[in-house]
Amino acid sequence: MKKEHVISRIVPDSIAEELGVEPGDVLLSVNGCEIGDVFDYHYFTNEEYLTVSIRKADGEEWELDIEKEYEEDLGIAFENGLMDDYKSCQNKCIFCFIDQMPPGMRDTLYFKDDDSRLSFLQGNYVTLTNMKEHDLQRIIAYKLAPINISVQTTNPELRCKMLNNRFAGAALSKMDRLYEAGIPMNGQIVLCKGINDGEELARSITDLMRYMPVMESVSVVPVGLSRFREGLFPLEPFTKEDARKVLEMIHHFQIICMQKCGIHFIHASDEWYLLAERELPEEDSYDGYIQLENGVGMLRLLRTEFTEALEEAKREVCKDGTAQAANNKDATSLGSCLTVATGLLAAPTICELTRKFMEVFPQIEIQVIPIVNHFFGEQITVSGLLTGQDIIEQLKGRHLGNRLLLPCNLLRSGEEIFLDDVTLAQVENALQVKVDIVKSSGQDFVSCLLSDEVAE
Repeated sequence: MKKEHVISRIVPDSIAEELGVEPGDVLLSVNGCEIGDVFDYHYFTNEEYLTVSIRKADGEEWELDIEKEYEEDLGIAFENGLMDDYKSCQNKCIFCFIDQMPPGMRDTLYFKDDDSRLSFLQGNYVTLTNMKEHDLQRIIAYKLAPINISVQTTNPELRCKMLNNRFAGAALSKMDRLYEAGIPMNGQIVLCKGINDGEELARSITDLMRYMPVMESVSVVPVGLSRFREGLFPLEPFTKEDARKVLEMIHHFQIICMQKCGIHFIHASDEWYLLAERELPEEDSYDGYIQLENGVGMLRLLRTEFTEALEEAKREVCKDGTAQAANNKDATSLGSCLTVATGLLAAPTICELTRKFMEVFPQIEIQVIPIVNHFFGEQITVSGLLTGQDIIEQLKGRHLGNRLLLPCNLLRSGEEIFLDDVTLAQVENALQVKVDIVKSSGQDFVSCLLSDEVAE
């Protein structure tokens, strides 16, 4: 049965609008080819000369001959952004965080995707176990890149065990095909104590180095363990000594990779350095922050951006001739007081940055409150998994000042809703304070801290 795709929106002043295409029309084909999903659509509509078949609401079929610039967009959006069903994960990984979710949350939080298309669209990591030969051939033919791969281990037998999938070991061979086709890759290893660490980690890194520089990076992140693990595979948290051993191994291989290809290649996420009580690497060690979304270098980048933005703000103060007021020790009583709440992982860095800020702007008093994750368990320390109820419970009754600042990764993308469906308005009402959401960059953080001063 041929796939048909309902058009939901037409971009104003676009090619589609000019040709009379309307919401509710159905896309049938492009250049006589059936469109399976969003990748087929973009691949076939990139050309300069197109014949697009459309069925109108009254059933009439149009054939539109189009001449345009190469890669110029037609201005069509569809009801389903993927233009196809999402592929759910067929694995039962021993470390899967979704299996550690409590009951009663919204349905979307329990959906496990393992769809290679989302690797390109959203940066998701995929295990390759769901990738059919057609998918692999199309990635190579369309030159889709980069693809992000959840490797976990290069030991085929161990990978089958970790993913609880008898095909998981054989799926590793797809990396060979991608490598031979020159498709850029990034890898991820979720490290589980006593499972894929130690000698197994060394083996995995050594094996993956064969794919350099087509494989551009590999991150090593510690497994996240919530308190909802009853009946699941027994996993233990890493200790400070464990973290130091992991870092020692990664730094050893980084030296080899730099000598071989001029990239560090293998990266430890920020959690390892904080757990090991080691200083974060310098900016050059992150190869352009290629694994930022995996928590590799986020705190270093925040420090760098914050410091630069603070220096710029300091120069602006001096330029305006108000530096004397800004450095007045008695100005605190006339200034603003605000609170920053964050996860345990980022709290020490946020404290360090806000202290530097108050040295420049002493009239702004800032307190940083780390929020303990009671909802998922105290071993979960990242801010992105904090819930509205934990924030309310731990801040209620405390003097929070004029405003409460929260990081943007606490909220569902594009909405003002926390992971537990508590709304931003409910947090404001419960705490009786204005809540400002801070974007991820250091510049945004400084701007948000200064917003009261700017308003005055």
